Order: sequence, then structure tokens, then C-alpha cells
Amino acid sequence: MAMPLPEYTTADLRRFPRDGNRYELLEGILIVTPAPGTAHQIVLSRLQHAVSTYLAPRGLALALSPGEIEIAPKTLLDPDLLVIPSHYRPGTPWPRISGWWLAVEVFSQSSKVFDRDFKRDAYLQLGVAEVWLVDLREQCVLVSRQAGPRDERYAGRLVWRPPTMDGAMELNVPDLFEGMD
Repeated sequence: MAMPLPEYTTADLRRFPRDGNRYELLEGILIVTPAPGTAHQIVLSRLQHAVSTYLAPRGLALALSPGEIEIAPKTLLDPDLLVIPSHYRPGTPWPRISGWWLAVEVFSQSSKVFDRDFKRDAYLQLGVAEVWLVDLREQCVLVSRQAGPRDERYAGRLVWRPPTMDGAMELNVPDLFEGMD
């Protein structure tokens, strides 16, 4: 006889130990992934810098790392990078934030299945406008949009046109992975 998986709530998750692992919930199902490695953090840092540099002069959005998307009581996801409209003041509780422009996950072999097969679709269903999955192994970015195809692969130049922004951000994807060979 199969045993059902235990269901957790966002309140349960808040009581988990701070042990370096990432604990997330998707429809009450617990997702545990190990702490990110150095390659993950270097690529994420480069990407956050590029996105923040693009957003800063316009002042319409903020790039936060990590971010949090909480839909209590059963969903709490922590994208590696989350872009939110800037009308949310510092200190706004995560559950009060919506209208997310971009969620980014930098994945490795250990997190690829969760990020690609579960979290990407969850982000889009929750209302995130665009999701980027950064693949360390393949050195590319997979882009999925609300109204568009899933997992468009970019290994050269990626052009991002966020909502309500004039002009696009151009990202040279190989720059993210410089020195990672």
C-alpha cells in the first residue's frame, strides 16, 4: 500500500531549521534542494547585476535575490532572482507582492527536474510574466512566457522586453558563464 505524501503549509515551512538547504512548497508538497554551489552563485550574481543595471535608471522594478512568492497556505517558492514592480516599498511582506515580472532559477543536475518540470509552470500559473531557467551545464537560458512557447533556448543574445518598460535589455548569455569551463 502506498503512503500519501504529507502536506505542509507555509506556516510549517517558516518553522523549519535554517540549515543551508532550500525548503519550498508547491501545493503543499515539500521541495528540498541543497545549498547552491559557487558556480551557481557566480552566474546568479552576474545575472542580477545585468538585470539591476538595466532596471535602475528607469526605477520601475527591482531585482531581488533570492525572492519569494507565497500563496498561503500551500505554496511558497524562492526563485533565485525575482523582479517585482518598484511600487512595493521596502519591508512589504512577500505575500502582499504580486505582478511579478520575472522569476529566474539557476539550475544544476540536482535541481533541474524541480525547476524545469514543476516550478517553471507553477510560476507561470501564479502570474509571473516570464521565467528564465539558467542551465549551468548547457550554458544557456531557457525562457518561458505567459503567452508564448515554453523553454525557448538562448545561448547567444537574449533580449528581454519587460512590461511597461521602454527599450529592451540585451544580455550576452556567454558572459554569464565566462570562466566556467
